[in-house]
Amino acid sequence: MNLNIIVTVNFGLESVVKRELYDLGYGDLTVQDGRIKFNGDLRDVAILNLRLRCAERVLIEIGNFKALSFEELFDNINAIDWEEWISEDGNFIINSKSYKSKLFSLSDIQRISEKAIIKSLQRTYKRNRFEKSAERYSIEVAIRNDIVSVTLDTSGEGLHKRGYREASYKAPITETLAAAMVQLSYWKPERLLVDPFCGSGTILIEAAMMAKKIAPGLMRKFDFEKFIFIDESLLKEEKARCYSEIDYDKKLNIIGSDISRKAIEIAKSNAEILGLEEDITFFVKDVRDLDLPDNYGVIITNPPYGIRIGVDEVDELEQALKVLYKSVPTYSMYVISADEKLEKNLGKSNKNRKLYNGRLLSYLYQYFGPKPL
Repeated sequence: MNLNIIVTVNFGLESVVKRELYDLGYGDLTVQDGRIKFNGDLRDVAILNLRLRCAERVLIEIGNFKALSFEELFDNINAIDWEEWISEDGNFIINSKSYKSKLFSLSDIQRISEKAIIKSLQRTYKRNRFEKSAERYSIEVAIRNDIVSVTLDTSGEGLHKRGYREASYKAPITETLAAAMVQLSYWKPERLLVDPFCGSGTILIEAAMMAKKIAPGLMRKFDFEKFIFIDESLLKEEKARCYSEIDYDKKLNIIGSDISRKAIEIAKSNAEILGLEEDITFFVKDVRDLDLPDNYGVIITNPPYGIRIGVDEVDELEQALKVLYKSVPTYSMYVISADEKLEKNLGKSNKNRKLYNGRLLSYLYQYFGPKPL
């Protein structure tokens, strides 16, 4: 089955996910704000959900048309052969979006779209009522500049839900953003990696998974597993291929520290779930007391900022991070923060990049050290 696939992305990470897709062998990509479109098939649905580290969701576009009236919206959605996509008792859920379009009432878009889908299903199943008691189908009807895109979400929960984080500490960074920070850094598995504000260990765990070639989706479930049009053997085959690629023998030198003992306990537990307890060393330590070997290591971190703690303490911690960085002249450092004064405390970065941590506007400040000899 030839499919129009849309991979959704957090704003600012389009180029990172585009590179991921190229590395996986996909080409002819159309990149838009927050999404990347291309052609694929049912096997690609399994591959993308299992392997993409920095994307948010994998969607199938099953309709694309212009609609200037609710009648046009109904007719076009009703014309889709929904019995090919949704089972008789499938629990289909409709969400809607509208931007700069004549049809802007989200509740009406949802109501009319659902009515159109039900009318379409009735042509096949000859029923007046649908129980919606079986597997979930999340459908989005998004209208932008009067162009309607009807998509089916194959992922279910967002792809940042890896399955290893049983617990988190305070305001965690998402797994997809943590993976992107590692991708955007100069870190390589043979170099020391340090996070002096590691919290629940997300950045370091994502780096270790990358280095050992552990596919990020191996431990979780996806909505597409129960879709009527997808053979369950596809996922089994692709999972087996992912497991065969894991480099269990890869040696890593990764350390994470945090002033909170609770955070370190959670980080250790999260790493153990993936069998990474021997690859990452976690310990309790104040950043002011951290002593690092000057061996071309890399710091990647998400320090506390004003929303989480007091402004004065933010300044002190950022200044302490500056002292730590200055103590290791061969290091490179990557810091994500929503604190607009960070460079005042830490020093001017070589480069910064606008990113979103959830809905919070942040910047990735990049400090480049010398290349290893």
